Amino acid sequence: MPNRKMIFHIPCFIDLNAKSGSSIRPIKMIQAFKDNGYDVDIVMGYAKERKKQILNIKKNIKDGVKYDFLYSESSTMPTLLTEKNHLPMHPFLDFSFFKFCKKHNIKIGLFYRDVYWKFNEYKNNVSKIKRIVAIALYRYDLLKYKHTIDVMYLPSLKMKNFVYDDFNGLIFSDLPPGIEVKKNIKINKNSSLNIFYVGGITKPGGLYDVSKLIDITNIDENINLTICCRKNEWDSVKQFYKGIINDRVKIIHKSGVELDDYYNKADLCSLIFPYNDYRLFAVPIKLFEYLSYQKPIITTDKSAVSEYVEKNDVGFVVNYSDKSIEKTIKKILNNRNILIEKTNNIKKIFVSETWKSRAKKVERDLKGLIK
Repeated sequence: MPNRKMIFHIPCFIDLNAKSGSSIRPIKMIQAFKDNGYDVDIVMGYAKERKKQILNIKKNIKDGVKYDFLYSESSTMPTLLTEKNHLPMHPFLDFSFFKFCKKHNIKIGLFYRDVYWKFNEYKNNVSKIKRIVAIALYRYDLLKYKHTIDVMYLPSLKMKNFVYDDFNGLIFSDLPPGIEVKKNIKINKNSSLNIFYVGGITKPGGLYDVSKLIDITNIDENINLTICCRKNEWDSVKQFYKGIINDRVKIIHKSGVELDDYYNKADLCSLIFPYNDYRLFAVPIKLFEYLSYQKPIITTDKSAVSEYVEKNDVGFVVNYSDKSIEKTIKKILNNRNILIEKTNNIKKIFVSETWKSRAKKVERDLKGLIK
């Protein structure tokens, strides 16, 4: 019996060796659909490649090939600016394909990655002319989605309030990243408390301010911190942290399997950041990478991450204050068994939180819409 068929679409080139969440996620979802028994026809790459792939799929449909559904992931850029030169050279390619699929009763689900463009951080980091053009085209994307897709997936349903006001009955659903269960995990049994952070870094006051995280090492001399970030990011901000870093803070620039040893030595992973409206719905892929390595998480309250951590009891939620953080850290130092409890809770959610389970949810949602 032949495998079932579905279409996976992303309107840009994906570097298969890239380390960012925006590249990792589509790769994991493609594999998850395959693991769930689907033949996946992929539309991905620059416009020339996508056009060829789209023509092949259209021919298949006209020849009677049945596709169960189309699943798409938005780019971090507006759809019309995803060419190498960032010029809208093929304005109708992707949305006319969506329209074609809709006409042939193929249900479409799209993961809308982000609305960073609606926040001041975007405004402060992009020139005025580029910003005006990009925002207009981000809004154009939303307008097209309104008329072509059936389900819009979001990292967290709280993001819906930042997307758009009127979507005429469009279904919204959350589809956060997934867990990829790691093997040969080691649990650290040393007397020290080793904290690990992997991700972006900005100067104090920015979206990825790590000053409060660094301050944790001053609570007790048995606390060690390792921060993993891109070298160019660290080089641009290290002068702002020079005065608070001590010899128990280590800065590294690693990725992929290079991180395995650091995760194995870690007792706790951090997602402690300043309060920001963006955090209300942001669900970083690093949250699920931490869980993949069975590491409890310490995170700031008033965020989508803190809600997830509390709901599943897989870590510790603190106020963004020295007093709250210190109280929690001392609690852990005085009772390391609490880390084992959190680790056991992480193991309990593995089956329901994998990439395969995310792909299965898409399948259930979209096939359920077919009448």
